[in-house]
Amino acid sequence: MKAFTSLTSIIMPLDRANIDTDAIIPKQFLKSIRRSGFGVFLFDEWRYLDRGEPDMDCSNRPLNTDFVINQPQYKKAQILLTRENFGCGSSREHAPWALDDYGFRVIIAPSFADIFYNNCFKNGILPIVLSSEQVEHLFNEEKEDYQLSVDLATQTITTPDNQVIAFDIDASRKERLLQGLDDIALTLQQADEIKTYESQRAKRAPWLFA
Repeated sequence: MKAFTSLTSIIMPLDRANIDTDAIIPKQFLKSIRRSGFGVFLFDEWRYLDRGEPDMDCSNRPLNTDFVINQPQYKKAQILLTRENFGCGSSREHAPWALDDYGFRVIIAPSFADIFYNNCFKNGILPIVLSSEQVEHLFNEEKEDYQLSVDLATQTITTPDNQVIAFDIDASRKERLLQGLDDIALTLQQADEIKTYESQRAKRAPWLFA
């Protein structure tokens, strides 16, 4: 998993509440477990005018030019600004895979669905909860090339006019993001202890290892 320390990027404003995981990555793309290749299908039903299918060449698909992700000024955005209850619906981990594969590293919203929120941390994405008033302020301030600087170590967001916004994050999740540790990498930190336990267990119950 990619570590996250700090990021300065323009934001992409997605002014919708209750965006569910089926909107983030529709169900027909869930057959693959590769974790890559999902970025071109992110928000597929809003982004394109036709129906997307797995492994489809998206280079010539008709675009919904009114949808924010297709507007040229947001092409390099790595911060997604959106409304409450982002990631609701089913628990598919493909949703953060698609967001990460597209290039988003930070999502700012007033609230997130619990399972989606947890899945973000497992996939190197930083979900930041701000108050509805703070999110509304960012939407109102947002304009072309509006950049935010996010620093995980200090748990701060800095606006272009040097306003500093603090955010909360669980200490263990913060440390795992800073070090780039997913569940497997975290477990492997105890590799020596695991090997010692397995060796002792084999001596006590050799029939289990025959």
